[in-house]
Parts: sequence; C-alpha cells; structure tokens
Amino acid sequence: MTAPSIFNFIVQKEDHKIRVERSFAAPLDLVWAAFTDAEILAMWWAPKPYQCVSHAQEFKEGGIWHYYMKGPEGDVHWCLFEYQSITPQTGFKGQDAFCDENAVKNDTKPTAYWNYQFVDNGEETIVNIDISFDDLKSLESIIEMGFKEGFTMGLGNLDEYISAQFYLRKIKKSDQKKRVSTYLNFPGNTEEAFYFYKKVFRSEFVGGIQRFGDLPGGDKGNGMPDTVKNLILHVELPVLDTYLLMASDAPKEMGFEVKVGNNMYINLETDSREETERIFNELSEGGTITQALADMFWGAYFGSLTDKYGINWMVGYTA
Repeated sequence: MTAPSIFNFIVQKEDHKIRVERSFAAPLDLVWAAFTDAEILAMWWAPKPYQCVSHAQEFKEGGIWHYYMKGPEGDVHWCLFEYQSITPQTGFKGQDAFCDENAVKNDTKPTAYWNYQFVDNGEETIVNIDISFDDLKSLESIIEMGFKEGFTMGLGNLDEYISAQFYLRKIKKSDQKKRVSTYLNFPGNTEEAFYFYKKVFRSEFVGGIQRFGDLPGGDKGNGMPDTVKNLILHVELPVLDTYLLMASDAPKEMGFEVKVGNNMYINLETDSREETERIFNELSEGGTITQALADMFWGAYFGSLTDKYGINWMVGYTA
C-alpha cells in the first residue's frame, strides 16, 4: 500500500476549524460508499486497537448514524452523527456529538460540524473535510483527545479496505455482463470453509485464491500484520454452473468483527430430487437442520439448514 498522493491536516484556531484534504487511489463510487455505508464505516472509522460498531444508520437528510467505539479494555464511547444535507456523489454535511446508548447527547462534550466534499479524478478521489467547532476551547479539547492521530489511523484503515476492493474490481471484472452472487465473510477460516464447499459442489475456484499478502506492496509488509498476510482476500466458487459464492476473511487484526446471524440465506434450486438430497445432506454435515426436506404446498421439494460455519441455506427442487 503506497502513501496517499495528498494528505493535509490543518488546524485553523482563529476559525475554530480543522481542514483535512486526503486522496484515495480508487474511483468516486467506491470512496463515497466507504464514507456513507454504516457497515463499511465500521470497518475503518476507529483507530486500532479500538473497534467501531454501528448501532443504527439512516443515510438521508434528517437521518442519523448511531455508533460506538469499543476499546481493548472494554470501554465504550457512544456517538451520534446527524445528517443535515446530502448531495449524492458530491458531498454531505452533519454534526457529530458524544451521546449514550439511547442517542441522548452529552452536552458537556464538544460537538463537531462536518462538511465533506468529494472530487472525482478518475481512478483517484480527493475528499475535502471541514470540521468546525463552536469555540476554541472545544477545538483544543478534541485535539488534546488525540483526534489527529486517531483520524489519521482511521484513514489508513480505509486505505487498506479501498486497496483490497479496487484491486479485486480490476482483476475480477473483465466484462460488463450481469451476474448474481453471494458474498460471505469469515473470521479467518475462509480457506477451510471454501475447500469444504468445493468438495460439496464438485467445482473449482475461479482465478485461484487471492490473499491479503497479494495486495500491491503486501509482500513488503507496509504495516500489515504477519498473521493477516496468508488469510483470504478473495475467492470465487461456482455453484450449480452459473451461481457464484464469493468470500474473504475479515480479520480482527484489521478492525473487523464478524457476527454470525440468521439474516441471510443462499437459495439453491437444483434439477432433481436426488441432487437436492445430496447437497442438503452434505451441507448439513456438522450443522443444524432448520427445515427437513419435504414436499411443500407450493410444489417444491425443499429444506433449509445452517451449516457448520454458520451460513444459512435453502435447497429445493420444483418438478
């Protein structure tokens, strides 16, 4: 990962303001998403070893982002960002304040007023940020908290995310054809999981396996922990000919937090009852069956399960 071509951090005490100018080696749409999508924000916003956890977000004028920073000792710091104006792909404004778990603001701590502007330079995007405060005391208080160091580290986290995503976009997207896929994240066992799926579906990886150490400059370190270099950055596996599974590891060393949930199913429609049974039985090995295979009222032979890696599946056949 190379240093950004532009990075300026200027404190203007006379205006109670901080001005940040930062470039990112990626197109506008990718950078815009990184600053406006709660799931992506949570990946990079907190300086290591802190983690950012998004509690709720509505990215719209009048909406909020309610989140907290969690420290290595378990300390938690809640914040509330209120979106005031948004011009898609151009900029947005809002105010950020300390609060509690119920989004009640803490008036004893400074409120910051953020103004983001995005400049499209092709494969590079420049983000200009003005952060204003009510008075000099509030500005100096934020500086004393280590804002410059923390925000700089967070932007470095974002560089890692953007480098990975733009790298994958360039090497994987060879044409403009539409396709459907499901993307999965694992806490460090993507390789184990995908060799299991490879066996089940009797398929082969598309383009091999990319690892974090394969990123530009990754072989030289550039701050990447050794424990991360051999983890999976990206892997693709065809399922039932045209359907793709994609995945990557989300290592805690880079500020990620993988949560196993029940909010995603991968739906497979096979071409025979026999194939349905084979896939269902092999996937359920070591897992939990939530709906045993049976003939359903809508005409399908269908079942659902959670496999041993916490991924939810629906498997069915309609004659």
